[in-house]
Order: sequence, then C-alpha cells, then structure tokens
Amino acid sequence: MPDDGEEDVGGGSLSDDSSFYGDVQLRTELENRAATFDPSRYWATHNKELAVIAATTVAHASSSALAPKKLYNMYEGDSAGRQLSETVASFLSRLPPRTTHADNCGHWIYIANPRSKSRPTDEDRAGFLERGRGILEDFEATRSGIEASMAGKAKSTIGRKLTPLRKQAEADLYAAAREKACPSGKWMLFPTAADVDRVWSLVATATAAGELGHAAKVATDDGSGNVTPRLICIYTEDFSDGADVRRVLERLVRMGLVKGKGPGPMGEERAIYYKADAFTYLGIESKNDWGFKASLFSSKDVLAEKKEKAG
Repeated sequence: MPDDGEEDVGGGSLSDDSSFYGDVQLRTELENRAATFDPSRYWATHNKELAVIAATTVAHASSSALAPKKLYNMYEGDSAGRQLSETVASFLSRLPPRTTHADNCGHWIYIANPRSKSRPTDEDRAGFLERGRGILEDFEATRSGIEASMAGKAKSTIGRKLTPLRKQAEADLYAAAREKACPSGKWMLFPTAADVDRVWSLVATATAAGELGHAAKVATDDGSGNVTPRLICIYTEDFSDGADVRRVLERLVRMGLVKGKGPGPMGEERAIYYKADAFTYLGIESKNDWGFKASLFSSKDVLAEKKEKAG
C-alpha cells in the first residue's frame, strides 16, 4: 500500500511534491496566468479566431454529410398523390393518367419532390385572394371611369389609355403574391392523351429525384377520352427566381419535352409557358375580362435571353 499522500501508478509513485505537476517556476507561471485570466474577453474573441472558424466549418460539414435528409410529402395520405412508401414505378402503375378517370381519382394526379418543404398554406392563399380581388376591383372601377369619360372615342385610343393601368395592376398582383407567401408557379406541358403516360413518367421520375421543381401534377381523364390534350404542371417555388425557373426549363429541354419540330413549315420550336399560381387562384385564364397576360414567361423568351447573354 502506498503511504498517505502518494498514488501508485504503473509501479512508480507520485507524491504531492512530484515534478509531475511541474517545477516551482512553471507552477508559479500557470498560477499567475489563471489569476489574470478574463473569461469574458476570451469568449468575446474566441469565435473570431481563424483556427476556431476552420474547425467549426469542418465540424458542421461533417455533421451535415452524416445526417440523413428528412423527407416531406404534401400529398401523403392523399390517394391521388405518390406516397413516400411507394416507388415511383409503383405510383405510375397505380395511377396511369391516360386511363385514370376523374370520377375515381379527382381531376389531378400529384407527385412531390420529397426534399422540398416549401408550401403555401390555406391561410396564405386566403390572404392573397383577399388582396388580389381588391386589386381587380380597383382596376375594374378605374377602367370603367376611363371608358365612361372617353365614350365615343376609338377603342384603340381608349386601349392606349388603359395599357399602363393594366400593366400596373398585373405588377401589383405579382407583388401581392410574394407578400402573401404565394410565389409559386409552373411550366405547363400539353401532351396528347396518347403520349401523356410517357411524358408524365419522365416528369414524375425527375421530380421525385429532385431534378425539377418542388411538385408536379397531371390531369386525369375528364371524360373527353383521347380528344383533349392533358395538362402537366411542373412547379417551382418562386416565380421571381429567374435562375430556378430557367434551370427547370433547361432540364425539360434536356429531357426532350420542350424542343421539337413544330407544325410550321420551318419546323419551329413549340413554346411552353410559365404561369404564376397567383393568377390561377384568381381564375385569370388566357382569355380574361381584364385583358391581363395570363402567362409570365414563354420558353422561347427565356431560352433566347440566355443565348443573348452567352453571345
């Protein structure tokens, strides 16, 4: 047994006077440093040191790489949507749009990008609708006043007077959509009923893989059979994010869903169009009483703009 005041370690002994604790000079220096240490000053500057910043960055990157990505699905529990528990192939087999009838499934079949959780709520939509309808009512009232004051004048003259008013109303609607957290929009495809299963398979697979936008949907058979083209919507989260809108379009181009020989004699490209969901909520279609332009972008304009910048 070692004597009191000593500890036996690995066959040797250490006493309170052992040099294990440093010699007198070292202990005096350390005691002085401890007495003058200012913890407030230390923590005020600690996080600004380059070594600390580098170590923290590496630690965060490592934890992010190791942490599993949480998956989301706004259509979970909705039989018309793809469930996280089913493969995309199973989903496509369960709900082929060409033969799925609206009476059995509803008007749409849905799929979400499970890595995106940005979703407008019912409250967001209600807030936008209230503001949007107010903008439309103000436009209608002002337009009626202008038309009444210019009664008897040529329609072209009245039209020139209304053009800036109409453009301002459109701008106000887009601003309200972003203010009320309803900034999403969609590229729209119109494949024939005979081709809708093929096109939807490509879109659904790419959406689930995170290669397109945050969601997509396709119209079911409303009873018109193979006569009417089917609408496919490919959604992006923010119509004002031009880079993301263009990215999704370019992916559709690479998938072969945008470019192609059109009906013109020179084989012109068929354009597709991008529409803000805000205009859909308000029922603003291509032909509307306000004379608004229903779509925000065309594929030709977006792709031409990129070519101009590249040139």
